[in-house]
Formats: sequence, structure tokens, C-alpha cells
Amino acid sequence: MNRDNLEEQLIDLQSRVAYQEDTLQQLNTVIADQDAYIRTLQVQMQALAKKLEDLTYSVEQRDSRPVDERPPHY
Repeated sequence: MNRDNLEEQLIDLQSRVAYQEDTLQQLNTVIADQDAYIRTLQVQMQALAKKLEDLTYSVEQRDSRPVDERPPHY
């Protein structure tokens, strides 16, 4: 192999490494953004689950009153 061919191969390898490093950085950014978004969704889901639990409890408590219960003003 001659020197020119080795230099071309070295330049090609350096270009590939630079491209791969850039791709890895972009993927890392996407993953970090998705992780933050998932954490936000988890917090929202927990809040919705709590609201549903509270609403279910409220409905169950309302339904447990006797149908013929006299109003408090009697």
C-alpha cells in the first residue's frame, strides 16, 4: 500500500467516526427528551389516578345513603 492510499483510508475512518459521534449525540438528546416527557406523563397519570380514586369514592359514598332518608330540615 502506498502512502496516499493509507491517508485516504485514515481520512475515511476519521469521517466515519465523526459522523458516528454526531449520530450518537443526536440519539442521546432524543433519549433524554423522551425520558423527561415520560416522567411528565407519569406524574400526570398519577394525578389522574388519584382524581379517579377520589371520584369513585365520592360516588360510592353518595350511593350508600338510604333512598328514603329524610332531609336534615325535618
